[in-house]
Amino acid sequence: MKSSQEKSHRSEKQAFKDSSLSDRVYERLLSMIVQGEIAVGDKLPTEHVLSEQMQVSRPILRQALKQLREDDVIVSRQGSGSFVKRRPDEAILDFAPVGSIADIQRTFEFRAAVEGEAAYLAAKRRSQADIDLMTAALKELDRCVENNELGVDADEAFHFAICRASDNQYFASARTSMNANILTGMNLTRNLSLMKPKTRLELVQQEHREIIEAIIEGDAPAARDAMRRHIDNARQRVFDGEVSSS
Repeated sequence: MKSSQEKSHRSEKQAFKDSSLSDRVYERLLSMIVQGEIAVGDKLPTEHVLSEQMQVSRPILRQALKQLREDDVIVSRQGSGSFVKRRPDEAILDFAPVGSIADIQRTFEFRAAVEGEAAYLAAKRRSQADIDLMTAALKELDRCVENNELGVDADEAFHFAICRASDNQYFASARTSMNANILTGMNLTRNLSLMKPKTRLELVQQEHREIIEAIIEGDAPAARDAMRRHIDNARQRVFDGEVSSS
């Protein structure tokens, strides 16, 4: 008879396997949409057809479809099925490593939670030295925008300075543990932004300014909200592109 611990371990392994499978289906469907195989406004094939095409069970397929809905790429209409709402820029497939998009999205979720609370505490505990570090990083980002440079290092320095300003080393440690994933996401979003009019990066800079202003003013709730809004906007900007008019 299997122990409860063995059953739990087997259940965790199955959940991980299911998640990995749904990620692959999600990225395959996303790729089909990005490359125009399923056009904006088109109805997706039925779950029965897709599950056979992808060679996965319907529960696995539904997980992938749920993620595409959360990303605002598809929309479900009751009684009619799922339709393509937007076609992200094809460059997403050039800048995101193969098989990484689902993980990048999870990283944004992690960052919104962790960095939102770090910004909240930073507004309560920041020192002048912390403010100086954030301000210096923001100025460097301004220079990068002006010169059409990528600015990933300055972006990372800005966000890390806020975690440090929380005066709780675990925020910085948690962020450092995810550093490779975070930098992958930053490289993707900033490369995509460089392909857009400069107003796109200027908008990102305005979001950064709102965060630092709230921290300097000591408005903890506003700092948290500004940080979470900025990171969620970054996640959504990954999927900018052609949008259905219907």
